Order: sequence, then C-alpha cells, then structure tokens
Amino acid sequence: MRPYRSCCCLVALTALPLGGCYVEARTATADDGEVYESEPPPPPAPLVEVVPVAPGPEFLWIAGYHHWDGHRYVWVQGRYERRPHPRAHWVHPHWEVRGRAHVWVRGRWE
Repeated sequence: MRPYRSCCCLVALTALPLGGCYVEARTATADDGEVYESEPPPPPAPLVEVVPVAPGPEFLWIAGYHHWDGHRYVWVQGRYERRPHPRAHWVHPHWEVRGRAHVWVRGRWE
C-alpha cells in the first residue's frame, strides 16, 4: 500500500506547477485564420498611435492591434493601405468562436 501512496503523491506534486500555466494548442490553419483549441487570454488595451498624413485619398489607415502568436500578444503597428476599390472597407483582425474552437481571423478588405 505504501508504494501506491508515494506514487500518487509524486504524480500530484508533478502536476502542481502546471496548474497556473496557460498552454495553447494550435490545431489547424483555416483559410482566413489560425484555429486554437482553447480560448486565449483577452488582448491588452490597444496602444495609442500617431496617425501620419495619408499618402493619398485612396489610402485608408489600418489601426494597429495585438496579434496572438500562440504564446503571447505581439503589437502590430498601424499602416496605410490602398483601397482595392472605392467602396472597400477594412475588417479588423479578431477572434471568432466556431464550434469548440477559437479562430484568429486575419484582417481583410470587403
């Protein structure tokens, strides 16, 4: 009986350090983003950016955002992009829940 109790205690102590860790498992890549099994932590507040003068009227400012790299959020600076057509609008990158997975959807023009 004693070896069994020691083994159980060893298993419990081994798992203890993992209790507070966030482990992310990326399962696949979707056509429009990356798929994760578990929900990542919420992103930090956006950084304040100074928006420079547009290079021309056909350009739209794409605000910066925090991108999840599978381990942590990384800031992606804002930039100007030329609209693909005059009525195009930018859909910012965001998280979507699809079934039991969380998908990081890349920004795109619509």
